[in-house]
Amino acid sequence: MYATERYLSLMERFSGDSAPGSPVEATLDGIAAALFCTPRNAKLILRRLQEEQLIEWLPGRGRGHRSRIVFRHPKEPYLMELLQAEAEAGNYPAAFELIGQYAGGTAARERFLQWLDGRFGYLKEQQQGQPPRDTLRFPLLYGVRTLDPSHLNYALDAHVMRQLYDRLLQYSEENERIIPAAAHHWSVNGDGTVWTFFLRKGVLFHDGAELNSRDVAFTFERLRHGFNRWLMRSVRSVETVGSHVVRFYLEKPNFIFDRFVCAGAAALLPEGLRGLPEEEFWKRPIGTGPFRLLKHTSCGLELGAHEPYYGGRPYLDAVDMVVLPESCQPASVAPSVPGLLRIRDGFYHEPETAPPSEEWSSIHNVNHGCAMLGWNMNKPGPHQSEAFRRAVRMILDPSELLGELKDKSILPAYGFLPETSAMRSPEPPRPDRLRAALREAEYDGTPIRLIAQSKYKDEAGWITRKLADWGIRVELELEGITCESGFRQADLTIWCIVIAEDEVCEIEAYEHGNCILGNFLTDDTQTWIRGRIDAALATADAAGRRQILRQVEEQLRDDGSIIFLHHQQLSTYLHPSVQGVRLNRLGWVDLKNVWLETCLAAPELAAAELRP
Repeated sequence: MYATERYLSLMERFSGDSAPGSPVEATLDGIAAALFCTPRNAKLILRRLQEEQLIEWLPGRGRGHRSRIVFRHPKEPYLMELLQAEAEAGNYPAAFELIGQYAGGTAARERFLQWLDGRFGYLKEQQQGQPPRDTLRFPLLYGVRTLDPSHLNYALDAHVMRQLYDRLLQYSEENERIIPAAAHHWSVNGDGTVWTFFLRKGVLFHDGAELNSRDVAFTFERLRHGFNRWLMRSVRSVETVGSHVVRFYLEKPNFIFDRFVCAGAAALLPEGLRGLPEEEFWKRPIGTGPFRLLKHTSCGLELGAHEPYYGGRPYLDAVDMVVLPESCQPASVAPSVPGLLRIRDGFYHEPETAPPSEEWSSIHNVNHGCAMLGWNMNKPGPHQSEAFRRAVRMILDPSELLGELKDKSILPAYGFLPETSAMRSPEPPRPDRLRAALREAEYDGTPIRLIAQSKYKDEAGWITRKLADWGIRVELELEGITCESGFRQADLTIWCIVIAEDEVCEIEAYEHGNCILGNFLTDDTQTWIRGRIDAALATADAAGRRQILRQVEEQLRDDGSIIFLHHQQLSTYLHPSVQGVRLNRLGWVDLKNVWLETCLAAPELAAAELRP
């Protein structure tokens, strides 16, 4: 990159509109200024560029004869070669940096993004002298925020952690029951206060060490100090009984503690983080999951198959997640020939209207959760009046929002879950009741500060216009991908909750240390909710627990603390040769089970796999 960047810098400065290969005037002082170096170093750089056949330097001889430089390679094709080489090497940060610095005045950006779009999907790739490799590569609009389970709060992070780490048990969405994972068996005493888990033998971390009971105890004790300390609610102590048995003693009954240990934040870690400082360990964490981390940068992650995974080696050899800068999102360019599996979803990408060709099929699923509005009850303002909150809820009818969002949303939300919303009908407009609520609130025109992520700009615009129709002023602030630093200053904000594991995820929404919902509620409301959760956990009957948690949800909806907006459709498209694809409740494809019928997708590579 030393020579190439200097070559491009000189082209930016001197080539102008001159024809490729034609000499252009340039002084040694001007070259030194363009390269931010001394004239002496500029001479050395010019010599290096000539040796690499990039330029021809024609020094001026005598008075009145100016020096000239010949650029041997046209800018756009040369830049394209560099961009493709960097991307093929997995060095996406360098590629995007080159685009930002040197693509101006050329079509290199658009051409590169079209080429890159053709590398997304399930691809059968082969490098010279290497066996064919199954790679799934897909774009992200933003990167993973954390790989530390104790800080887990977002669906993408949870999805990646499922690939890297295991949990004691896991919840089977397909069968709607808990199944063994790192623990092959578990038991509970009669009053739900003592839980015992029996570990499998031969569960290996990515560094080859075997998982034992001390690793499990360390994992859970560590959770007491992070945002996910709710998982340790009422846990008095964790006891190791030999090398492969762990026992949890609880101060209060919890008949779904087995569901707690299925949570993504309960991902199993090595005891003491292998003696590394926290900051060092999280640069390249290890777990016992089906994939291991190969690379993690601001521009993405690369995962490789964990060969000795106890649950069976993944068919995929590699997973490459590429974070595209906002200026380099593939929706802005014409799509190229796609890979065999296209990952698209309503949260992170604009949904495609149809599969790439007729032979492709599509999988659609409704988000198991919803987007919602929430009032910051810890800030003063008009929303402290329950009558005002009820009025706003009547104004913002979720069924009207569907027309605004068009194909983004398929179901108006009247509760956390789509099945709850499907059982409710839109309330008919009642202008008289709405005007009465505003009079009761004595609203004086004070503006409402709405802070939202930019991906919710359509929802926020609709909310602003609807409230303005009733004389309620909204000061709208759109922030970047995350607004964690700003939402506490908001009167009102929009966010999405994903209910990946039903009851447990609802409890997490109320008790997570960094979740918007819990942070927006007053101390008195949180105390009441904790009491209701204690009652739900002490109830052995699933229907009884559901009824208690539904009471909490309905109370928050009825007093206007939250306003449900919509459930979104999640989509993915796949070639008929791709098997094992299913969208999970996090809105992502379960990567371990994806495989390819090579004979249908790439017969020539299928034959190559059989060659000695």
